[in-house]
Amino acid sequence: MGKDFIAKTMAEITAAMQGSIFADTYASKNGLLQKIDPRVKIVTVLVLLIVTGLAGNIRHLCLLYGLTVILGLLSRLNLFFLFKRVWLFIPLFAGIIAIPAIFNIITPGKTLFTVVTFLSPHHLGPFFIPKEITVTLQGLTSAAMLVMRVATSVSLAVLLVVTTQWVHLLKALSVLKVPEIVILVLAMTYRYIQLLLRTVEGMLLAKKSRYISDMKIKQEHGWIVSRLGVLIGKSYRMSSDVHLAMISRGWSDNPQLMDDFSVRLIDWLWIVFVMAVTGCWVVLR
Repeated sequence: MGKDFIAKTMAEITAAMQGSIFADTYASKNGLLQKIDPRVKIVTVLVLLIVTGLAGNIRHLCLLYGLTVILGLLSRLNLFFLFKRVWLFIPLFAGIIAIPAIFNIITPGKTLFTVVTFLSPHHLGPFFIPKEITVTLQGLTSAAMLVMRVATSVSLAVLLVVTTQWVHLLKALSVLKVPEIVILVLAMTYRYIQLLLRTVEGMLLAKKSRYISDMKIKQEHGWIVSRLGVLIGKSYRMSSDVHLAMISRGWSDNPQLMDDFSVRLIDWLWIVFVMAVTGCWVVLR
């Protein structure tokens, strides 16, 4: 039991760190979105997110999602990597909200098929339960629109993060006047997650190398609780040490990056393209 727990946990930690490494690798590729100025990319992605949020037609949402897939291909991303990050998230969150909306209890409309038939209609507290619970065309359309809207929005966010190096993304947020405390928290959180993952991996590897036989379940739970306490203590000491080290090196509450941003021809072409997409949506809606 203990060995399985350690092996599975180490595998999950390794996968998390590999995902971060792959994201940095994609940001370094010579793709379309990687060439766009981070400031321009953030603003235009926000525009596309607004268009996605306001789209009221399932065909428009499908076209916008298709656009994200094409952008992923032009940016030399692994589509399986993109689909996995998007479609593993949607069933857990959007699906829970979307599924009840397909029934006539929530969304009345044209019946597609009947799910269950009762002897008579009745009330369940404040809710009216009709004699037949059916799946409606309007409900199915609403659920599909919700799922596609979430899928497109998440895809745009993933494209922004994966095709932009983390330090460049933070500097672009600074240039766009995002509060410095927010940027600092994001930067430190990203670094701490990586460091704490390595710390946990080291703890699990040390335990695995020191125990020959499996521990009892009660002992295993006690070990997990004790390691969580150790990890909290280490993270607290680490934050204090890092803060003191930053102050001793002249930290001035203003993150600096040597690279300078400049808007080039490809950025203007990208802006024109996003404006064209927005204009088409306004005309066709």
